[in-house]
Amino acid sequence: MAHPEDDPFAPRAPAGTGPARPLDQMGIGELEERIAALEDEIATCRGLIERKRGAKAAADSVFGRRD
Repeated sequence: MAHPEDDPFAPRAPAGTGPARPLDQMGIGELEERIAALEDEIATCRGLIERKRGAKAAADSVFGRRD
């Protein structure tokens, strides 16, 4: 029987976002690295949101606004 981790198309958590062990067992440096990785991912998500809003605004200006 196949395991979900064997599926090459299964969504994967971004590197550095999932704790290798419980957070309370991590050292200060590890926690700071994890925070930095999460902040980078948040910045990426915010950038993508802005790009998508720009594309939507451009489409709305051409085709009219849809709700």
